[in-house]
Amino acid sequence: MNNIRVGSLFGIPFYVNPSWFLVLGLVTFSYGSGLAAQFPNLPSGLSWGLGLLTALLLFGSVLAHELGHSFVALKQGVGVKSITLFLFGGLASLDKESQTPAEAFQVAIAGPLVSLLLAGLATLLGVGTGISGAPAAILGVLVSVNLALALFNLIPGLPLDGGNILKALVWKVTGNPYKGMKVAGRVGQLIGWLAIASGLLPLVVFGGGLNFWNILIGWFLLQNAGQAAQYGVVLDQLSGLTASDAVSTNSPVVTASSTLREFADQRILDQRAWQKFLVTNVEEQLIGTLAIEDLRAIPSERWSETLVQSLVRPLDPSLTVQSDRPLSEVVTLLEERKLTALSVVQENNVLVGLLEKTAIVNLLQNRAQATPA
Repeated sequence: MNNIRVGSLFGIPFYVNPSWFLVLGLVTFSYGSGLAAQFPNLPSGLSWGLGLLTALLLFGSVLAHELGHSFVALKQGVGVKSITLFLFGGLASLDKESQTPAEAFQVAIAGPLVSLLLAGLATLLGVGTGISGAPAAILGVLVSVNLALALFNLIPGLPLDGGNILKALVWKVTGNPYKGMKVAGRVGQLIGWLAIASGLLPLVVFGGGLNFWNILIGWFLLQNAGQAAQYGVVLDQLSGLTASDAVSTNSPVVTASSTLREFADQRILDQRAWQKFLVTNVEEQLIGTLAIEDLRAIPSERWSETLVQSLVRPLDPSLTVQSDRPLSEVVTLLEERKLTALSVVQENNVLVGLLEKTAIVNLLQNRAQATPA
């Protein structure tokens, strides 16, 4: 299901997974019914209204948790692309990793600290004001929810905050952020298996009492922690490499001063049937692209007198990276933008060549074969 954008907070786009509407409905029903049973003198409409208020406070608690991460990241100069709330909590999507393990630790711990702060404030409010009845019950729920949110997220496995804390600590010890990602991912997988086992144990031992939520949480951890661990392995293998190391040796390049006839003859000799070519000027600077389909606009009898430059399309700057950019960052860029290739340039926009995702895969395979087991 696609996430639904519901607005923005402090300039950060805010999304909600449709599963959250189910959560809000269940919480409203559960706590509305509970308050009606616990306080029979409450008007029925008021009990349901308080149930909805409880659900919104739960929603706000998760949002505040993610805002804690976001504000610390923004203070470090790390952009926040969005905040998304889903069934098991929330996610603040950051533009990039923190620069140091200390900063990564600060971002990771900020969310649980906000939850603990809310739990403490709700406790002080209840004790300090001496309120009772339904309002006191709601405050009690707010304390419990934020304590649970903080403690659950401190479990030391990705994708939870505790996993990011563990990643930062391993990064600090080893000096390698990707080793931290691998370790925290593996720990997350282990915790996921333990959660699934705990959910199945009552069924195995007692023949009943299957704990569905433990199984669901375990599955969630396994899926996300496994991806994080695998991603950490890939990034670790790419450590020390730059974008220029993965450029295709036979990149599709044509000079703007060539005629369309020369270009067509060149394409016939190419080993691959490229559909788009990078176009350079006499200084070998990248100036745009030429698509094969564009040749149809020019009659073939005019190809010998028509220059490639006349059909050049401007190149989107976001599809270009500098040759000295770490290959690990390029991989992240390709994944985030769902791209299959990027143009690689040096200073002054001098073209190095085309970098394809498949070339990175081949590079990893070659390095694995060259490394003894």
